[in-house]
Amino acid sequence: MSRLIFLFAIAALVYLLLKSYRKDTSAKPEPEDMVRCAHCGIHLPVSESVRDGDLHFCSAAHRDAYRA
Repeated sequence: MSRLIFLFAIAALVYLLLKSYRKDTSAKPEPEDMVRCAHCGIHLPVSESVRDGDLHFCSAAHRDAYRA
């Protein structure tokens, strides 16, 4: 009986160690600034926007439509 309890304790310890290791290694993405499309008003990350001067657009088509 004591062997069974000992094995259960070892299994629980291994489980907790693996669980905490997986939490620490999961990389969370860095927050990114959001901008608003000057044409349609949708919000999108700045890295995905098309920039024209101080204005941001969700696509090149909206940039061209805004200019016209």
